[in-house]
Amino acid sequence: MRTTPILSIARPLLAATAILALAACAAQPPRPALRTPLPSGWGNAGGWARMASPPPQHAWWRVFGDARLDALAPQVGARNAQLAAQLAVYEQARAALRQAGAALWPTASATLGATRQKVGATGNFAGQVGNDVAASAAASWAPDLWGKVRLQVRASGDAARADAATLRGMRLSLQAQLAQAVLQLHVADAQIVLARRIADADAQSLRLTQRRFAAGVVTAADVAAARTLQLQSRTALTDLQVGRAQLVDAIAVLVGKPASNFHLAAEPQLPDVPRVPPGLPSALLQRRPDLIAAAAQVDAANAQIGIAERAWFPDLTLGVQGGAQALTAAGLFSAPVLTWSLGPQLAATLFDGGARAAQLAASRAAYRGSVANYRQAVLVALQQVEDQLAAQRLLALEQRQQTAVVGAAEVSLRLAQDQYRAGTAPYLNVLSASNVAAQARVALLTLQQRRYVAAVSLVQALGGGWGEVSRGAAAH
Repeated sequence: MRTTPILSIARPLLAATAILALAACAAQPPRPALRTPLPSGWGNAGGWARMASPPPQHAWWRVFGDARLDALAPQVGARNAQLAAQLAVYEQARAALRQAGAALWPTASATLGATRQKVGATGNFAGQVGNDVAASAAASWAPDLWGKVRLQVRASGDAARADAATLRGMRLSLQAQLAQAVLQLHVADAQIVLARRIADADAQSLRLTQRRFAAGVVTAADVAAARTLQLQSRTALTDLQVGRAQLVDAIAVLVGKPASNFHLAAEPQLPDVPRVPPGLPSALLQRRPDLIAAAAQVDAANAQIGIAERAWFPDLTLGVQGGAQALTAAGLFSAPVLTWSLGPQLAATLFDGGARAAQLAASRAAYRGSVANYRQAVLVALQQVEDQLAAQRLLALEQRQQTAVVGAAEVSLRLAQDQYRAGTAPYLNVLSASNVAAQARVALLTLQQRRYVAAVSLVQALGGGWGEVSRGAAAH
C-alpha cells in the first residue's frame, strides 16, 4: 500500500509530538507540592481570626515611633558586613541558576592553529621545513528529552529562592537585633537617670545624717550605713554607664561603622510598646523567611529525585563538526582539504554497580529529611508566635502590678524619712525602705525592656510585623 504525502508528513509530526509530550511529563517533579495546614489564629491573641492573605512587609520598626531607630534601621541593609556576605551567597545561587539553564542550548566551538616544523633525518622528506595550518569547528546539542535539565534548572531555582529567603531572614534578624539594642539603650539611659537621682538622694541623706551625728542625735553607725548606701549607688551608676557604652558599640557594628567613631546621645524618654492588633491571621507565617527557605529546600530535594530517576534514561546528542588542514591559510578553503561529520549519538550506562540506585535512595532520603525539617520549622514558628503573644499580654499585666509596687514603696520611703527626721525611727528603716524603692523602680524599667524584647521578637516571629506601620513608611 502506498503512503500518501499527508501521512508521510504527519507520522514524523506525531512522533515528535509524542516525544515532546513524554518529555513534558518527565519534567514534572515526582511528588506534589508540600502543603502544611496552619491554624486559623492564635490562642494568646484574644480570640481566633479567620486566615487572610499576609500583608506586604514594610519598615516594621516604625511601630515604635522612635526617631533614632527609624534613622539607624535602614543602615543595616546598606552597611552590615554579614548581610553583604549573605548577599554574595545569593548572587552565587543566581549564577548557578543561569549556568543550569545554559544546558538547554547548543554549544559551539572553533579552533585555529598554525605550526612550522622540520621533518626528521629519515624518510624521503628528511630535513625539509614546512607549514601546517589547521582549522576546525564543532557544534552539539543534547535535547532535554526526559526533562533532566529542566529539573536541574528547577532545583537551582529552588536553591536560589531558598538563598533569597535566607538573605531576607538575615536582614530581618539584624534589624531585630538593632531594634532591641536601640530600645535597650533607651532603658539604659532611663536607668542612668534613675541611678543619678538615687545617688543624689543618698548623698543628701548622708549629709543629713552627718549633721544629725554632729548634733548628737544619731550614732556613728547611722553615718556608716548612710555612707555605704551612697557608695553603693555611685557604683551602680558606674556599672550602668559601662553597659551603655557596650550597647553603643554593638549598635555601631550592626550599622557597619567603627565603634571608635560612633556616638549616640542619651535619650531617656521611653518609646511606647506597640499595641498588637487582635485577631492576627496565621497566614502571616507564610512570609517568614525561614519557612520560605525550608519550603524551597523541599522543592529542590523533590527535583533531585527526578534527576536521579532520569539517570537510567539514555542521553541523545546531536553533533556536527568540520575542519580543514593545509600548508597555507589560503588553502584551508579549497574543497579537497575540507572534512565534516554530522550525526546523532545515543549513550546509556548499562552497568554501574548500583550507583544510580544508591543515588536515588539518597535523594529520596534527603527529600524526607527536608519535609521533616519544614514541618519542624512550622511548629517552631507557631510556638514562637504563641510565646511572644503570651509574653506581651502577661508582661503588660506584670508592669501594671509593678507600677503599683513602686507607688507603695515610694510612700513607705517617704514615711520612713519623715519618721527619721522627726527622731521617731532609726536610720535603718530609711535604709531598708530606700533599697526596696530602688529595686522596685529598677524592676519596673526591666519589665519595660522585657516588653520591648517581646514586641521585637513577635515582629520577627511573624516574619516582619503585622502590617501596621506609620504613615509614609517606606517598604523595605
